Amino acid sequence: MALIIGGSGQLGRELAKRLEGALLTYNTTPVEGGVKLDLTDPLAVEDLIIKRRPSVIVNTAAYTDVDGCEDNRELAYRVNTLAVKHIVRAARLVGSYLVHVSTDYVFDGEKGDYREDDTPSPINHYGLTKLLGEAYASSYDDALIVRTSGVFGQKNNFPLVALQKLRRGERVEAVEMWYSPIHASNLATAMVELIKRRLTGVIHVAGERVSRYELAQAIAKHIGADPELVVRIPYTQARFKARRPMDSSLNSQKAKTMLRQPFNTLEENIRALVHNTSVATHSEG
Repeated sequence: MALIIGGSGQLGRELAKRLEGALLTYNTTPVEGGVKLDLTDPLAVEDLIIKRRPSVIVNTAAYTDVDGCEDNRELAYRVNTLAVKHIVRAARLVGSYLVHVSTDYVFDGEKGDYREDDTPSPINHYGLTKLLGEAYASSYDDALIVRTSGVFGQKNNFPLVALQKLRRGERVEAVEMWYSPIHASNLATAMVELIKRRLTGVIHVAGERVSRYELAQAIAKHIGADPELVVRIPYTQARFKARRPMDSSLNSQKAKTMLRQPFNTLEENIRALVHNTSVATHSEG
């Protein structure tokens, strides 16, 4: 049995579609058949794993609000770092294979195209707490750390917000920051293959390098919106509470060489976003 921690998130839901019989946890947004789990409660985390004895644990949960992590440093540390410590402790006891999802924000963004063996150097508290969480995960021999970038789908994220605004004919302000966004469905498919192969260590699974401005322009082109609605904001003029890496793009060549499943192109990721949001809108109507 697989245990998906963070099962109510967009990645958790995509993984659940692909891991039959998986048990999902949630914190604030209930999922059918799921179990409520407070990651800030170490005893609850360990108790769930020890009682359920999953063969695989996939930790997709995190406090990902980058500015929020600056304001709520203790909460960020408890969710992104200490929770991983207790997941690892329980996984050791029951012999579970652990897949821990991490982020491109463990890097400072000075060079981009980061490989697995590049040295992390976070520039904000979110990245720091995720890097400390990686340290706990890597202390376990039967663990895989999957670093990814800009996961998007049907929940609040830049590509989705840009798509919704462009459909309404509204302006989209896009900061000149580069990353490697990937659709949650594409990431989940890759992760399932990694799980089946029980790989360990660190691997990058992300999309093509693109700036937010270029991505918003590509979305506008795909749906036939006015490209002039996309406004370029220079990185130096961006107003963030927490510093962001200018280029946190990840090099996923190792995964591309290793995995059978193809990685979506940027156009394919945009097509999936547009299709899935259209289906969701029609379903709600």
